Amino acid sequence: MRHTVHVPMRWSDMDAYQHINNVAFLGYFEMARVNLFFDHPTHDEKTGMRRGLVVHSHEIAYKHSVVYDADPLEIQVWVSTVRAASFRCHYELFDHGRLAVTGSTVLVPFDFALERPRRITPEEKAFLLRYTDEPDA
Repeated sequence: MRHTVHVPMRWSDMDAYQHINNVAFLGYFEMARVNLFFDHPTHDEKTGMRRGLVVHSHEIAYKHSVVYDADPLEIQVWVSTVRAASFRCHYELFDHGRLAVTGSTVLVPFDFALERPRRITPEEKAFLLRYTDEPDA
């Protein structure tokens, strides 16, 4: 199942070429992740990914340029490749219904008190599997 988030553009996201700068899209993807993992209204303290995550890597592909508009962008986010200590988030960003940017992020659960990666808990795995596109992840 995909989670949909509407993300506003900022005037300052534009570059000298009068379109949204490429680096702004990683911030938009981050807003979608935060909405899913931390702000989603069905969360309580035992669900979601509230214990901490760090980014391992990003991949991003630009399909069409995006020009600033007051209308928010639509981002669909979902999960795949759930492993013992990492998983991948995928994104599709739509500008007025047109697919403009795709991407993915590998995330690693992290114990900030011990300053090291940690395993995904059974509760976290159950949460992630609700948003996966893999039937046997």
